[in-house]
Formats: sequence, C-alpha cells, structure tokens
Amino acid sequence: MTASDSRTLNAPARVGMHNKAYESQCAAEEDRHTPGSVSGRRRGRALFALALGTFAIGTGEFGSNGIIQLFAADMGASIPVATYAISAYAFGVMIGSPAITLLAARANRRTLLLGLIALFLVGNVLSALAPTLATLIIFRFITGSVQGAFFGAGAVVAAYVYGPGKGGKAFATVMGGLTVATVIGSPLGTFVGQHAGWRVMYWTVVGVGLLAGVALLAWLPRTDDLRGTSVARELGALRRLNVWLMVAVAALGISSIFAVYTFIGPFITDAARESRSLIPIALAVFGLGMAFGNYFGGRAADRYGSRPLIYGYGYVLVVLVAIGLAGSNILILLPALFGVGASMMFAIPTIQVRLTGFAPDAPTLMGALNLAALNLANSLGAIGGAVTLGLGWGTLSTVWAGLVLTAAGLFLYLTTVGRIRPTVTVA
Repeated sequence: MTASDSRTLNAPARVGMHNKAYESQCAAEEDRHTPGSVSGRRRGRALFALALGTFAIGTGEFGSNGIIQLFAADMGASIPVATYAISAYAFGVMIGSPAITLLAARANRRTLLLGLIALFLVGNVLSALAPTLATLIIFRFITGSVQGAFFGAGAVVAAYVYGPGKGGKAFATVMGGLTVATVIGSPLGTFVGQHAGWRVMYWTVVGVGLLAGVALLAWLPRTDDLRGTSVARELGALRRLNVWLMVAVAALGISSIFAVYTFIGPFITDAARESRSLIPIALAVFGLGMAFGNYFGGRAADRYGSRPLIYGYGYVLVVLVAIGLAGSNILILLPALFGVGASMMFAIPTIQVRLTGFAPDAPTLMGALNLAALNLANSLGAIGGAVTLGLGWGTLSTVWAGLVLTAAGLFLYLTTVGRIRPTVTVA
C-alpha cells in the first residue's frame, strides 16, 4: 500500500468504524494474491454487497442499545439486568472473532462470508422470537460470534476485488456500511422499535441481512484465489506480552463509549426528561461524532504516533465529567454525546496502528483481536454502568464507570506500551 493510498483511505467521510483495524490486513492480502481481471461494475457490486453486510451487522449491534428499555419492560427486567443481552453480544464477538478466524483459516473467504451471514440471520430470527431474557441473552451471543470473522473475511475479499495498491481504499468503502449503521441504521432501528415493537427491529435487521446474503451470493467472485492459508505464523503473535497489553488498553479505554451509548435512552427520558422521540436523534448525534472522530483519527494516527490515543482518552474524561454533572440539560447532553463518540473514535486508529506494529506478521489475527478488544470494551462499559445503576447512584452515574475504566486504560498505556516503539507503523 502506497502513501497516497493511505491518504485516500482517510479521505471519504463515510470511512467505517473499524477500517483502520484491517488496513494492514488488506496490504497483506495484496501481497499474497495476484487478482484477476475484475471489471469496474463487478468490483462495485462486490464491495456494495460487503458494505450491505456490515451495515446489517452494525444496525443489529447498535440498534440493540436503542431498544434496551423496550425489551426490558416487555420481559419484566430492570435496565441493569437487560444490559446482559448487550454484554452477551460483546462476549460473542470476543470469543467468536478470534475463534472463527482461526478455525476457518483454510476456508475460501466467499464460502466463509456466506456461512457467516447465514448464522447472523439465524441469530437475529431467534432474537426476534426470544420468549425470555435468558434466551435473548443466548441468541445475542450467537449473533455476536459472526461479527469479527465477517469483517476479517471481508477485508480479504475487498483487497482481492479492488486489486494491488488499493486494498485499503476498497475496505474503507466496505466498512462505510458500519458508519452508516451508527448514523442511520441504529436510529432508524430504534424508531422502528418504538413504534412497532422491539421484536420488529430484529425482523427489520433480518430483512436487511437477507438482502446482504443474496447480494453476497450473487456478486462475490468465485475463485480459488480466495482460499485460506495456515495461521501458524499468526498464532506466534499471541506469545507477545505487548500485544496483550495493547488489547487491555483498548478494552479499558474504549469502554466509556459503551458506558454512554448503552444508556442513551435512559439519559434522554429519565435524566433529561425528554420524549422518547428524541432518542433516535441522540443516537444519530453520537454516530456523527464517531464518524467525525474516525475521519480525523485516521489521519492523526499516520502523522502523530501515540498522541491521538492520549488526546482522545484525555478529552473523553473531560466530556464524561460534563455529562455526569450537567447531563440532565439536553443542551449540554447532546453536544457531549457527540464529544464522547468523536474523542473515542479519534483514539481507535492509533490503537490498531500500535497493535499491528507489535505483530506485523499477524495482521489478520490482530484485526480479530482488535475487534474482540472493542467488544470487551462494550461489555465492560455496559456492566460498569449497570453496576452504578444497581447501586442507586442515578441514571447519569454510568458515565463515572466509563471515566474510571478509561482512566485505567490511559494509565496502563502511559506506563507500559506507550513507552515502546512498535516494530512497524501502518502508513
């Protein structure tokens, strides 16, 4: 991947939440494969199919946060207990992302993607039919196991269809589906849930997933060039302490996103005492902040080393204090929601640059571990917020759980891997 391609990767405002996490994987796939002649129309269709898949997955993931009050009330559970369904999805990603990546290492990526979208559909159908919270928790775990492996396999296919030197640009386009999910899919899913019932939100995700499955079946290239390879070399990265320290930094630090995002509904209705109709707008504001932070965070990660991570973590601590002290004022809450999304996403590209730098020979597994770390953050943030709510500290108290976790992540980084120069820098 050339320097100009790296700049192109950061150019579109629609760059997806995790595109930087897989940029190095795209480059590795370009080196491994010699793409055939893929016409512009066929290329565009394949990329659209992958983007539609990531949009469906993202809408299901983030949409669940927006309907937590609805399924909690329907199933007679408190919001702290209902957050177990959110945490279960995150644990599904944490366990499923590396496990499926390794178990399916030799599978053709096209076949793997079709299998994963089928499992995604099954998980969401079961979620829509769940009779109890306990079964919903199980079904969300199953659904979450798809996510990391789908993104990783999608990187392989994107790099192949776009051709040498453009894999990062291709995957940035594909992962735009996830950013669109945070800005449009999640708020729309919440709106559907509020007006038609939370189960209909999952049925809507199933509908989008079916479209994605048909598109993948019809438009992904059939070629042996997309066959898998051995993962023995990548497994060696798991013996490196710096890799696990960086995973811990990500899991702790990014958790404040989810200590806020998971509870946006209660923030709006209980703390700010506004109508539920404002929840989709608040989710969209948060999503716009994430897109903004990712756009500038990608640029900063290439230019300024560790500073974007330090600045992102540091700034979110200030914003969390603002929400904790004055978030009951909607005029403060909405800009602060934008600030949380923007500051955390500003840090995430640097996390992956450093993680890949510690294991440049294992980009695929590092991408899976990065996504697993972010979903561990999802779980930690949701659980931390549930604990403060369970203690009776008030609706906005979840931000203090996020503040403690992010501060711990920042401290760990500054005292350990922040002092180490990575082997390579993703550029």
